[in-house]
Amino acid sequence: MSAEAPESGESQPPTDSPAVVQAPKASSDVFVSCASQDAAVAAALVEALERHGVACWLAPRDVTPGAQYADAIVRAIIEAKTLVLVLSASAIASSHVGREVERAASKHKQIIAFRIDAALLSPALEYFLGESQWIDVPVLGMSAALTKLAGAVGQASATAAHESPATHRGGSTPKRVAIAAAILVCVGAAVALGMHFWLLNHRAAQPAAAAAITDKSIAVLPFLDLSEKKDQEYFADGMAEEILNLLVKIPELKVIGRTSSFQFKGKADDLRKIGTSLGAAYIVEGSVRRYGDHVRVTAQLIDTHTAAHRWAESYDRDLGDVLVLQSQIATSIARALQLAVGADDTRRSGMLHSTEAYTLYLRGRSAYDGPRDIPEAQSDYEQALALDPSFVRAAEALAWMYAYAALTQEMQSSIAWQHAKDAAEMALRIDGDSAPGHAVLGLMHAEYEYDWDAADTEFSKALSLNPRDPMTLDFAARLACHRGRYEDALRRIDASLAVDPLNPRAHRRKGFILYLAGDDSGAEREFRRSLEIIPTFDWDHVDLAWILVARGEFQAAVNELKAEPAPAGRDHGLAIAYHALGRNAESDAALARLKEEFPNGPTQVALVYAYRGEQDQAFEWLEKAYTQRDPDLLLWFNHPFLRSLRGDPRYKALLHKLKLPE
Repeated sequence: MSAEAPESGESQPPTDSPAVVQAPKASSDVFVSCASQDAAVAAALVEALERHGVACWLAPRDVTPGAQYADAIVRAIIEAKTLVLVLSASAIASSHVGREVERAASKHKQIIAFRIDAALLSPALEYFLGESQWIDVPVLGMSAALTKLAGAVGQASATAAHESPATHRGGSTPKRVAIAAAILVCVGAAVALGMHFWLLNHRAAQPAAAAAITDKSIAVLPFLDLSEKKDQEYFADGMAEEILNLLVKIPELKVIGRTSSFQFKGKADDLRKIGTSLGAAYIVEGSVRRYGDHVRVTAQLIDTHTAAHRWAESYDRDLGDVLVLQSQIATSIARALQLAVGADDTRRSGMLHSTEAYTLYLRGRSAYDGPRDIPEAQSDYEQALALDPSFVRAAEALAWMYAYAALTQEMQSSIAWQHAKDAAEMALRIDGDSAPGHAVLGLMHAEYEYDWDAADTEFSKALSLNPRDPMTLDFAARLACHRGRYEDALRRIDASLAVDPLNPRAHRRKGFILYLAGDDSGAEREFRRSLEIIPTFDWDHVDLAWILVARGEFQAAVNELKAEPAPAGRDHGLAIAYHALGRNAESDAALARLKEEFPNGPTQVALVYAYRGEQDQAFEWLEKAYTQRDPDLLLWFNHPFLRSLRGDPRYKALLHKLKLPE
């Protein structure tokens, strides 16, 4: 149905139903099923088809006033030749849509899934859509998808006509649909233009998991530390991560990112639930027991659908053989999945040059990923490189650490970026094909030098070397967003979320892209999804408060900000929300705290002044942001609260400094 139907017995259609063309008066070729959130795309789809002779049934449009919804829907499904499902996260979550698909399947109707996002199917829908035809809008584009849909409907009608020679009004249905298919090539372009912004908005509905869990998908969970003193967790984590990194190199295999897989660390969730959450058909789990210079590793491959073990093995090795061991495990997993493994797919250099260097590297990862101890992580990485100057992983980790420190303002920008550049260049001297080395240089060129051509060159190299790395895709989305290229930014972040669906930072990134693109509701869903994953994730409450302020819900914004864990973010948001409420003294107090507590964030101050209409002060702080290379300057330069400044010559002068187009 076109709008999510109320329970049977409720006869009045929703008042916000979209206006579409006049309903047909006879039985229909196509029954359109969708959730209420997708009514706009369903209406556009129906209009395009009916304009050229394909009769469609769409609720609530075609429900006779006073009739029972459920009865009308059942009759329409029985009479239609084809059910077209607008497949999305909202549709998957809708019990009404599920019942419609089940009813159509039970009547042996052709089902066409017109897929508009990448949400994960429920087991029930996966069962009923197993034999259906799929039309993938994100892949084909709306124009080509509509053309393909018309052809598919035409084929179904031709089959029905062959089985029953009765014709429909207006001549032969196959002939009409064939004409419609040809004309839709042109009509699709017009519909695509109208749908462009809808699709941009709708993509935020749910996490970007795969539409169906492919058999060649896998997640590596953190390994358990079974050492006697329970002091080798960092080593166990490192073992799991290195196996994951090797599996990523196998082209046929979809590997879930570390951030998502490690969300289940220390949790005793059912493996089926984990597989569904991650979009993985298989799970690798294991344990590590380290004693002196020896290590015992157990690993097993488990089918998440059946909980059956596909492969399991235990190994006892000298610590110096750990890289070879990781390669052996990755190769065994691939072969258990009947995947061909190339000579270089899971190969690592044989012996460690320094087991102590490897241990220090893993300690550094743990120090940075856990309590975010930058000095300790820096010391560990640098000691590892001193012991083994050829250890490229340590150089890459050091480069990423400094880049993050610059972007999160944990270090002064000029110092952090210089260190990041030095470490990235070191990684590239060790290995010219270091994808992280190229990615960090690309970030530095964009965020510090505003050299966009150089940034594009480096990111192109990084993505050609490792096209499925979720972190590189995330930052590629960030840079596209800086330049107002929101479609490209969404494409990049969706690709990142496809392999790292439980990454709160990526969901926040997608929410921010949608917010800048003008889709507040889509942005809100992504910010709240980020908080579902990690309830204390920084700045999500601030992002939500901006949306509430724009809606005029000022007190709700204040309440939202009280839950923000980052003091700077909380005071930034309160300075805006209190001003909107007319509580100017409290706004001034929050702004004063922000200036005192967060001197590295002049863009945050500028945004407050811009919202309050104090343009001179706003430009003063924007200039400070430019001088300090505040990373928020690029991130927020297209923020709605700065739009009041765009007519000022100082705004264009700043655009010129940032080497951005007007």
